[in-house]
Amino acid sequence: MSVASSSKTSSEGSNSRRLKGQSSRATILLTAAKLATTKGLSGLSLGDLATEIGMSKSGLYAHFKSKEELELATIETAAEIFDNEVIQPAMRALAGTDRLKAVVNSFVSHLERKVFPGGCFFASVAAELDTRPGPARDRVVEVLGKWLTLLRQCILEAQDLGQIDPNAEVAQVVFEIEAMLLAANFLFVMMNDPIHLTQAHKGVENVLSRLAVSAESKKKRSARENLRA
Repeated sequence: MSVASSSKTSSEGSNSRRLKGQSSRATILLTAAKLATTKGLSGLSLGDLATEIGMSKSGLYAHFKSKEELELATIETAAEIFDNEVIQPAMRALAGTDRLKAVVNSFVSHLERKVFPGGCFFASVAAELDTRPGPARDRVVEVLGKWLTLLRQCILEAQDLGQIDPNAEVAQVVFEIEAMLLAANFLFVMMNDPIHLTQAHKGVENVLSRLAVSAESKKKRSARENLRA
């Protein structure tokens, strides 16, 4: 065998091992993210993961040097899933109330489809980590902050577009919507009854109806904009 051929074979073997390792790590983290919503992050153990995946403990140890590293990697995986399942689909909707409704629909849909068996990953681990300072808690706070910022941005855009009352207290509206989504998550997981998801939809619609700008106000706004033009 030539040196070039031997080098190529070695390179292919190295790439194959790397891809296999990446695939194994992805499988471990997906399983960990799902288990964390039922057992909690602190309840994750290499033994449980090994049993669930069908891998040896030594194989798992090769991927994670500590429990903290496993927790942080699990949170990152959950964040990617949440982005793909909830945020990105909603971003295709028009700005304003359409996008806000799309965000709510995507969130409720990921609960109904049981993307995570224990409901919203971040609602679950936030309750666990709220009094446990450290990198894991900090990362969860960061993800939740971005989520609330998205809701806030949708409302601000709706105000700019003249869809809801420009005098509405944005922080209060965000709080009300988030409270309804969290209640839907908790009750749906506890009762396994989709009525609570329907109630979340209805509750958000009620908030938007309460804040909706009247037809007459829209006409006045349009007239002012025409004058400025």
